[in-house]
Amino acid sequence: MKSSVAHMKSSGHDRRESHNSYHRRSSSREDRYTEQDRSPRDRDYSDYSRSDYERCRRGYSYDDSMELRSRDREKRRERERDADHRKRSRKSPSPERRSPDRGVSQSSTQEEPTSKKKKKDEQDPLLTRTGGAYIPPAKLRMMQEQITDKNSLAYQRMSWEALKKSINGLINKVNISNISIIIQELLQENIVRGRGLLSRSVLQAQSASPIFTHLYAALVAIINSKFPQIGELILKRLIINFRKGYRRNDKQLCLTASKFVAHLINQNVAHEVLCLEMLTLLLERPTDDSVEVAIGFLKECGLKLTQVSPRGINAIFERLRNILHESKIDKRVQYMIEVMFAVRKDGFKDHPVILEGLDLVEEDDLFTHMLPLEEDYNPEDVLNVFKMDPNFMENEEKYKVIKKEILDEGDSDSNTDQEAGSSEDEEEEEDEEEGEEEEGGQKVTIHDKTEINLVSFRRTIYLAIQSSLDFEECAHKLLKMEFAESQTKELCNMILDCCAQQRTYEKFFGLLAGRFCMLKKEYMESFESIFKEQYDTIHRLETNKLRNVAKMFAHLLYTDSLPWSVLECIKLSEETTTSSSRIFVKIFFQELCEYMGLPKLNARLKDETLQPFFEGLLPRDNPRNTRFAINFFTSIGLGGLTDELREHLKNTPKVIVAQKPDAEQKKPVLTSSSSESSSGSDSSDSDSDSSESS
Repeated sequence: MKSSVAHMKSSGHDRRESHNSYHRRSSSREDRYTEQDRSPRDRDYSDYSRSDYERCRRGYSYDDSMELRSRDREKRRERERDADHRKRSRKSPSPERRSPDRGVSQSSTQEEPTSKKKKKDEQDPLLTRTGGAYIPPAKLRMMQEQITDKNSLAYQRMSWEALKKSINGLINKVNISNISIIIQELLQENIVRGRGLLSRSVLQAQSASPIFTHLYAALVAIINSKFPQIGELILKRLIINFRKGYRRNDKQLCLTASKFVAHLINQNVAHEVLCLEMLTLLLERPTDDSVEVAIGFLKECGLKLTQVSPRGINAIFERLRNILHESKIDKRVQYMIEVMFAVRKDGFKDHPVILEGLDLVEEDDLFTHMLPLEEDYNPEDVLNVFKMDPNFMENEEKYKVIKKEILDEGDSDSNTDQEAGSSEDEEEEEDEEEGEEEEGGQKVTIHDKTEINLVSFRRTIYLAIQSSLDFEECAHKLLKMEFAESQTKELCNMILDCCAQQRTYEKFFGLLAGRFCMLKKEYMESFESIFKEQYDTIHRLETNKLRNVAKMFAHLLYTDSLPWSVLECIKLSEETTTSSSRIFVKIFFQELCEYMGLPKLNARLKDETLQPFFEGLLPRDNPRNTRFAINFFTSIGLGGLTDELREHLKNTPKVIVAQKPDAEQKKPVLTSSSSESSSGSDSSDSDSDSSESS
């Protein structure tokens, strides 16, 4: 009986729950919408009341429920505050919040456009952090023209953004073919003001594409020659980046920074001491990554270090050898060290110091920075950010002056002045020519004194000499040119100058000059006059040039291409010789002795037909000069040429004694002759007197 009652109760309860669920399902859509449209406060309240009811049913005490309610109220208030804050941040108010009064709505509608305008005015795109939205160039120029005050914040900000875009664009466009053009365009911008931007752009471009590091290093070297503070700033930031990467174990950052430093060392922007410090730091506590960075760094600047610091690079390679034998490093790194030794053995042929086309800075303009690795440097990051300059226009004018000095922009003005002046000169010349034609019709000859033709002629001869294999081919080439007879002496001078410029004497030039002397008498006469000119101005030549000239003329005399009469201009005495002329005569006669031998040379100097030409070379007029010549030839190892001079010097006292009685005998003869002449004069006077009296 009890079980049946319980069964009936449970069945009734089930029926009631199913009816309630069905009633819930069959509720209309409107009820659902009203339920959704209820304010969050009502929904929260109903939810909280339902939760309180459930808690009470579960047996919570009154105090606990009060605490929970207070917490829920606080949460509800926070949610309401968030909702209000969101609504306020919206541009237009929600329709539920609008007031029904028309007056209020009209005032709100009037206030809305004014607030929008104010917001638009306040949001100036130039004053935002990133420069704002894109502004077309035409509109930007129009905005710049509208600003009258060049020192204003808006104008400076606008010029700063333009400078930043220009520098980034030029750095990204640079390559080997257009680097000179890019440098000129870069110097047109105020890179003193934007040195921070330039440094950042160069470092970012190099880290993005390390394969073009040599190109960016050449760019920095050119800028460093004009503005050393920019090169120093870039080098400081590179050192800071390298140390940062080393502390953080960032291999990629260390690789890019060290590669850039290596190429700056190759370009003589940084000193080689920085390279040795970096290599020492990397190899002090070797790991796989540090050794790999050191080898990459050493490949780029190893040839430069070999040239300027061989002891330093020997110490670095000795350290690498110790690491290879002692340290426990990876097989791959061991192989890299072995490859590095092979690269050094080949002389770094695949890693030149400066690539072709990038050696653009002259040696006098180089500026090398001595920055050690361990010092604390200021990266000057403030230079990357816009800052208002109170002396903006003054600094711009100063940079314009510097830019004109660097780019020689004053040439354009001078050219215009020259064109104006030349037009006036042309008019004056035309007037003068008309006046001359009216006077006598005489022609005016213009003489070119710039010697352009002479320079081109000498260049042609030099190229022909340097491109010939032997003297016969060279003589054939020069004779085919068919130059004028007036240029004969210039050709001989050019042959002698080319011979003098050589490090050592080459027989090629002596044979070439001898061939020309044999061909025509004019060439021989030209070389004769050149010998006299060279001996007179021999003190102007260096010792090496003097030696080459003396040996060439000795060859010409030995082969009889020149007559021995050219020695007439040589006079050996203390007064007529200098140290240079004595060196010339010494080398000249020693070379002749090697060619001919001492007996033949002595026989040639004793030739009776040539004695008038050797009077200055072997003087007999004064015992002092004779003694000087004997001592000179003896000191140069040619004392055998002075046998006759020695005999003459011995016989001079006897000759003087023999000449004394002859002089005494001549004296009475002279007195008798003088008396006869006086008597004759007296008789002639008497005859003249008698004739006058008659």
